[in-house]
Amino acid sequence: MNIMDFNVKKLAADAGTFLSRAVQFTEEKLGQAEKTELDAHLENLLSKAECTKTWTEKILKQTEVLLQPNPNARIEEFVYEKLDRKAPSRINNPELLGQYMIDAGTEFGPGTAYGNALIKCGETQKRIGTADRELIQTSALNFLTPLRNFIEGDYKTIAKERKLLQNKRLDLDAAKTRLKKAKAAETRASQLNSARLEGDNIMIWAEEVTKSEQELRITQSEFDRQAEITRLLLEGISSTHAHHLRCLNDFVEAQMTYYAQCYQYMLDLQKQLGRCFPSNYHCNNNQTSVAPIPSASSNVAGSPALTSTSGLVMTSPPNLIDLKECSGSRKARVLYDYDAANSSELSLLADEVITVFSVVGMDSDWLMGERGTQKGRVPITYLELLN
Repeated sequence: MNIMDFNVKKLAADAGTFLSRAVQFTEEKLGQAEKTELDAHLENLLSKAECTKTWTEKILKQTEVLLQPNPNARIEEFVYEKLDRKAPSRINNPELLGQYMIDAGTEFGPGTAYGNALIKCGETQKRIGTADRELIQTSALNFLTPLRNFIEGDYKTIAKERKLLQNKRLDLDAAKTRLKKAKAAETRASQLNSARLEGDNIMIWAEEVTKSEQELRITQSEFDRQAEITRLLLEGISSTHAHHLRCLNDFVEAQMTYYAQCYQYMLDLQKQLGRCFPSNYHCNNNQTSVAPIPSASSNVAGSPALTSTSGLVMTSPPNLIDLKECSGSRKARVLYDYDAANSSELSLLADEVITVFSVVGMDSDWLMGERGTQKGRVPITYLELLN
């Protein structure tokens, strides 16, 4: 029974405090009550903490998007993290692309130029996928986790103490308002001394003033104590910035390692592909196909050249140039498959041997080819003249 009485009294006291704060807050918003302003240093610290929290959240979210562009995967990882369980390992995009390339190269034939190149590219893509996985793991541990700990830990503590400071300020201002009202009532009562009743009123309001002054001293002490606690917490933001700076440096180093690995992998792949292609192939950054179109001009050295629709430039080997300058026919091996664009051209298959000869007046980038009874124009850059 005593416990129940205590709970009821506590509930009533809490309700009264809440109501007092609500009234004070409303009157402040309406400009009907004075508000105790925090000192400039504390206001600056609060502003700095809020700014830190806002930008840390934005950087955290965008870094997560950078490392994991798939929103569904991010949601899945978030759920597993909240359940304190390890998310299942999934193949990433470079690894998946690499596996497709390897499978395609295997089906086309590792002995063919295209199949061999696909396999080499696939293996490189898988290595890039592994490096990408290592970047994500390192960044999550050294960069994302500290940022998330600040948002979900340190800043929540700051926000809790800040809210408590706001409540203590409302209590202080409410106490100031009650004291002001009590003093005003005491003054009015002292001016009315015509009856004994008024004398009783003076004593009542004097007691009310004394009670309000005591309450003000208590609320002022609690407010000052809470302001000091909040200030000490907020001053830790500078240490947070220093810690996040170290984490940022770790993130930059992880990215630098990742991009250096990718560059080295692609450099090695370029060298491997360079050994697979003949020296007469020169590709620009926009190549997408190798279907040749006769060029309207020659290159600066005077050698005939072909330009594809994608900008792929293929210069003629010297022995084929010599063939165009003399009469007679020679045997030539086909380097790559070629589909005839029209009836005047001859389709080619890689590694087959055909007879080629020059025709007076024919474009410098083409020869006439023969395969049995079939005859038609063939691009010279697809041929290797045999001795």
